[in-house]
Amino acid sequence: MTLPIYLYGSEVLRERAAEVDINQPGAAGELLKLTTDMHETMEKADGVGLAAPQVGKLIRVLVANGSALADTFPELEGFKRSMINPRVIEESKETCEFNEGCLSIPDVHADIKRASVIKISYLNENLEPVEETLSGFACRIIQHELDHLDGVLFVDRAAPIRRKMISGRLNSIKSGKIRTHYKTAL
Repeated sequence: MTLPIYLYGSEVLRERAAEVDINQPGAAGELLKLTTDMHETMEKADGVGLAAPQVGKLIRVLVANGSALADTFPELEGFKRSMINPRVIEESKETCEFNEGCLSIPDVHADIKRASVIKISYLNENLEPVEETLSGFACRIIQHELDHLDGVLFVDRAAPIRRKMISGRLNSIKSGKIRTHYKTAL
């Protein structure tokens, strides 16, 4: 089922998401349904990552699928993940900068500096523990989505001059003066 994506200005995007209690009765089935719906929503919106707060759920869940970009970024070949309670274990001091966008902030982009490599732990959609090291564009996708789980948006990390340049666009999104090809909520 396609879910509405919450847009800039929605309070849910600014709150810290809670850890998922996987021991709660029915949690496994609910999480599998949610991650399946999130993947469908993300793909219909032409995204590569989506965090639960972006669909109105304040829990630490994110999905990513960069496979469509594998021609440009070979490390994304087969890169499809569902992450429950993800956390960064280590990150490199080395950084890289890349132009980012976000389904919750349509038609806005900014160069964002992030760690070049991260080591992350999480539970997959089968509630199995996973630990992996990510680099390249896969690393960037996951860091962007992890920010969403902490109520941080990529525009918060943009240079001050860039934030000033996009402020009018952000105000338009916040006031609902935006059109997208996917279902949204404010």
